[in-house]
Amino acid sequence: MYRVVASWFGTGLILGRLRGSDLGSGTVGALFAFPIAFAIGAWWGWAAQLAAALVVIGLSVWSVRPLVDSAGDAGWIVVDEAAGTFVAVIGLSLWPAVIAWVLFRLADIKKELAPGVSRAEALPGALGVAADDVVAGLYALAIGWVAQLLL
Repeated sequence: MYRVVASWFGTGLILGRLRGSDLGSGTVGALFAFPIAFAIGAWWGWAAQLAAALVVIGLSVWSVRPLVDSAGDAGWIVVDEAAGTFVAVIGLSLWPAVIAWVLFRLADIKKELAPGVSRAEALPGALGVAADDVVAGLYALAIGWVAQLLL
């Protein structure tokens, strides 16, 4: 069960199966998480999105904890990217959410663009695996809200 959740229900395994490399799997997992996270807000509002983000963050830490010693932050573990996606789109309409998602992926991939992301990643174990994506998601959410106010 841990592996199923850690791979965001198999989405983190797609690229490894198709081309033999997990490179880019975080973006695939985040891409699959985006419509779910956005739809929750569209249907039930930002409070439901916030609750869902907290649940996915909890699932991230829970599912990665037993795997991190043997797998580290393996490319197929993408539940942390799903958690960051859920954070990045809280309360945003479509285009600001898309902007926030793109910026989240950039901040997660290029950690030096968002101060604190690499420090969060340095936290021990499963907490570090999840924390960098949550911090990147918070940066993206802030920029998404600026975009929402301007658009």
